[in-house]
Amino acid sequence: MNDKAWPRVLPFALFMAVIGMEEGLRFMDGKAWISVQDSTFALFYPLKPLLAGIALFMCRRAYTELRWADLIRGMQTLGSIALGLTVFALWINMDWTFGALSEPPGFNPGIFADPDLRLAMTFIRIGSAVIIVPIMEELFWRSFILRYVINPDFTKVPLGTFTWISFLVGAVLFGLGHHFILAGIMAGMAYSWLLYRTRSLAQCILSHAVTNLALAAFVLNTEKWWFW
Repeated sequence: MNDKAWPRVLPFALFMAVIGMEEGLRFMDGKAWISVQDSTFALFYPLKPLLAGIALFMCRRAYTELRWADLIRGMQTLGSIALGLTVFALWINMDWTFGALSEPPGFNPGIFADPDLRLAMTFIRIGSAVIIVPIMEELFWRSFILRYVINPDFTKVPLGTFTWISFLVGAVLFGLGHHFILAGIMAGMAYSWLLYRTRSLAQCILSHAVTNLALAAFVLNTEKWWFW
């Protein structure tokens, strides 16, 4: 892996490492090797965006393909928002159990008895989903993986270059990174399609953020925590 890959991989790797730690504790708790309270598991939520956010900030100068000025393209931006809402609508109707790796643990802020802590954790969860995750994942999946599959020297591949192999591999791997695999594959295809259409990573981040914001509002309104 060349030096230019690390800034796009590191935030995602740190985020996933914390998830791995959490899953390891859940496994040991399930085996009764240790005893861990639900509130302890939930405290992993602020750690994930904190580490990923620090890595994104430290590596920010490396993301030359990310042009926030792209968002002033009015029609493209409206299209990105519409796509994000469409992905959300499909996502909440694709929660089929045969498309899930396991029963999603979800995030229920109600496990925190203290109302101030409950509110703080809710805001952290929303901020992570709407700000950190879209930037982190789009840099990793759409900027790095889609191009790396085409050529390991990925910087030689123009952003938004289409091949069937990279499109399908990227979508499947993106799906496998989510509890609802089929919904994840659908979302991966949608965001990749947007990249091919706009050649803009910023538009993909916006669309992804809109999906996650709509999902957060839906979860808080319906208390269907398994979507979180």
